[in-house]
Amino acid sequence: MVDRTQPITRITTFAGWGAIALLLAVSLGSLLAVWLNTDISAGFTPADFRIIRFTLTQAFLSALISVILAIPLARALARYDFRGRQLFITFLGASFILPVIVAVFGILAIWGRSGLFSNILQHPLNIYGLTGVILAHVFFNLPLATRLILQGWLSVPTEHFRLCATLGMTAKDVTKHIERPILHATLPAAFLTIFLLCITSFAVALTLGGGPRATTVELAIYQALRFDFDLPKAALFATFQFMLCTTIALLVLSFSKPTRFSIGLDRPAKRWDGQSRFHKYTDISLLTLAGLFLFLPLAAILIKGIGHLPKLPASVIPASINSLMISLTSATICISLALIIASLIIRLTKNSPRTARAIEGISFLSLVASPFVIGTGLFIMIFPFVSPFKLALPITALVNAIMALPFAIRIILPTMQRAEASYGRLADSLGMSQFARFRLAIWPRLKPSAGFAMGLAAALSMGDLGVITLFASPDNATLPLTMYRLMASYQTDAASAVALLLITISLTLFWIFDKGGRIEHRIR
Repeated sequence: MVDRTQPITRITTFAGWGAIALLLAVSLGSLLAVWLNTDISAGFTPADFRIIRFTLTQAFLSALISVILAIPLARALARYDFRGRQLFITFLGASFILPVIVAVFGILAIWGRSGLFSNILQHPLNIYGLTGVILAHVFFNLPLATRLILQGWLSVPTEHFRLCATLGMTAKDVTKHIERPILHATLPAAFLTIFLLCITSFAVALTLGGGPRATTVELAIYQALRFDFDLPKAALFATFQFMLCTTIALLVLSFSKPTRFSIGLDRPAKRWDGQSRFHKYTDISLLTLAGLFLFLPLAAILIKGIGHLPKLPASVIPASINSLMISLTSATICISLALIIASLIIRLTKNSPRTARAIEGISFLSLVASPFVIGTGLFIMIFPFVSPFKLALPITALVNAIMALPFAIRIILPTMQRAEASYGRLADSLGMSQFARFRLAIWPRLKPSAGFAMGLAAALSMGDLGVITLFASPDNATLPLTMYRLMASYQTDAASAVALLLITISLTLFWIFDKGGRIEHRIR
């Protein structure tokens, strides 16, 4: 009988190792290319240390505030059942796929100097600098922290909460015996993950930093490459960021230890604690405030953008085409690499578990590498053969695919592992060919996850304001870059229309791929 832990042929095995080689070449190879073309003997200056200090400070405060606010918000969602609860939870994920430049525009419309609250208070609010960076990062990462905590609490079998109700436990008792163990398992990893995301954030610091005093390491790399063409400085910052983020990533993996409860009967989650009038009013207030904080910027974008859609500049059409081409290409590359690498991990899990874990760890390299250094390294490598500016769009698509790859693998790999464990032995007993095995046994169960991963990759690429800012010319600008240029030139009306167009295209791409993956697969 064929070993069911080997669901792919030698050709796909070679493809898997080829995908890993490509990932290593793009991430570590790009960093090495920058290193070999620079001299970093000068070291950091006092100004550089201020940049590092600001980067760590804003990341720490952003992560701390996000997880602190997420705890009561996740508790309110876990124990208060209301109409539209599932829709509210779904919309929590919208900020993750929302283009950063669009979200920043919405935040300025609410909290900016001429925003809603400035008009209400009749006093212009200045959110540029540390305040604005933290505010934007909390906007993006509060839903992420909430979902991580909520996912942990919803994994507790309903029978545990039924037992607590039978024993007459109060809400404090439930917090002590059930919620705290989950928090001990999820909070460290959630904090470190958000901390990592805030360190590598670029568009937020670019638009809301407000000057040299609010410069992050990522922004310093961009400035060194784009304006100063100081490769030694960029390489020095990139190396520091890579080492720091690698350390944080290892800490995330070490703290990601699940808390195990006894098996339940898979009944719908229901809680009996926190049903007093005080707790209900508290939960309603928290959900209302969180909803206003997260959804008001989106509403502002919708209101301001609709009226100015006829005023879209002519440059929007080619920019939209460029963004769509990059997005679709990036999503295709990303999902292909994710499927190939996930198959290789499953193949190696039984015979070489350490190698499988190492490959899974390598797949996360893009989270700790600066996209600017990746782009610069790629351009250095291809410069002797062709003009890099002619390949700005393909390079952007490739880098975007690599940056979205960790998320795609984390979505696809568990589903593929479950499908292989459930149907691999049956496929072996029926003597299925490898192609038939994948088409009939694996793909129908994998299709929803693959659709979700591809939609996520397409949406993230559509709204990315990263590598394209380094090498774009007016002829190959993307939609996010066009919007940023309009904002920088104080053309807010046109920028609001572009923001609405950008968010519409991004969410539509996500919906199309996600919905397409959930269409029923009929086996004939």
